[in-house]
Amino acid sequence: MAAQVLEFLVPVEPAPVARPRLVLVPPVTEPTYRLTRRGRVVVAFFVALLVAALGLALAGQLASASGQPESVTVEAGQTLSEIALRELPQLPIAAGVVELQLANNLSTSYVHAGQTLVIPEL
Repeated sequence: MAAQVLEFLVPVEPAPVARPRLVLVPPVTEPTYRLTRRGRVVVAFFVALLVAALGLALAGQLASASGQPESVTVEAGQTLSEIALRELPQLPIAAGVVELQLANNLSTSYVHAGQTLVIPEL
């Protein structure tokens, strides 16, 4: 029986193996970005917006530095000393009172409710 089995066996060659092929790939480059017309318009808009905002901020600072002097309205029960203490904290109270008197042409330190006082710039 072993002889019969050997009769049916036919020598077979190994199946051909696919050989790896060398494939050349171009080198990877960084992607290049192109700014379209719409993109340029958007960038120009934001640059103009930034310049306008900076211009307004700078103009606001200049206007506050050279514009109308600051003023305060006296409330009931308030004294010139209290106003000097609150509005001119960098000065001693007596010097602040004198500055307020000079800026508002006051001969005394008495003020009444509703009176508007100009705060001097120091």
